[in-house]
Amino acid sequence: MPPLLTALRPRQWTKNLLLFAGLLFTLNEGHTAQTWGRAGLAFTLFCLLSGCTYILNDIRDRELDRQHPTKKDRPIASGALTIPVAITFTILLLPLAVATGWYFLGNAFALCAVAYIAVTFAYSFALKNIVLVDVFTLAAGFVLRAVAGSVALPVRPSEWLLLCTFLLALFIGLMKRRSELVTLGTESPTRPILAEYSTGYLDQMITLVATTCVVSYLLYSFLSPTGRAHPYLMATAPFVLYGIFRYLYLAYQQGKGESPETILLTDRAMGVNLLLWLGSVVLAMLN
Repeated sequence: MPPLLTALRPRQWTKNLLLFAGLLFTLNEGHTAQTWGRAGLAFTLFCLLSGCTYILNDIRDRELDRQHPTKKDRPIASGALTIPVAITFTILLLPLAVATGWYFLGNAFALCAVAYIAVTFAYSFALKNIVLVDVFTLAAGFVLRAVAGSVALPVRPSEWLLLCTFLLALFIGLMKRRSELVTLGTESPTRPILAEYSTGYLDQMITLVATTCVVSYLLYSFLSPTGRAHPYLMATAPFVLYGIFRYLYLAYQQGKGESPETILLTDRAMGVNLLLWLGSVVLAMLN
């Protein structure tokens, strides 16, 4: 069981907190305990779904992972988790998670779950080796999380939420590629797509996407219907700016951009900033 749990990559479950975004930005609607329960169930199911996709990806890339300085210690690459056990677990859990979502959260959530699985598999088996398509596919996975969290409540997914989610995920994906390129180089057998990138090219895209992401959030907090209805929402913008600047600092100055989930869990300044942003959003939406 410990190797199986490790293979599910609990550290990366922080990405699924995005499923609470729809709940967070509709707090003014007075959600019931049932709504909070639906959001919690959606989060749990996506943790299981994403964990299973990580296992299948690790099965496919086990030979390459054994050549990586850190991925070689993953349960499947190291041999701590056997392939038959891993495959049996995922074959049983994936349809169970989708069926549970369909039964308790509805058709729309189940469709999002199936689409997420399909996109993740397409990335693992083909799209991660196509320049630019790789990072756009990663961003699409985050957008599907945001949509799934909204339809599970159910509330209508905001186009502003989806736009900001896509741009932020694209920014993180590009930063991850840059950090991998600096660490592994263009000739890395574990990440062949890096040969298609250069630090200069990635820096240009990072600057463009980061700027667009900030502008989009500012427009949302100032000019969107939600921003006009809750004018204090503009006070959350400085925390968004600080979060992006802090991430740039950690990636460029300290070489930590390769693992976004580790930054979120271990960097104290980033954690405090996230809590301040959450608190300010709650206050803004309730006033």
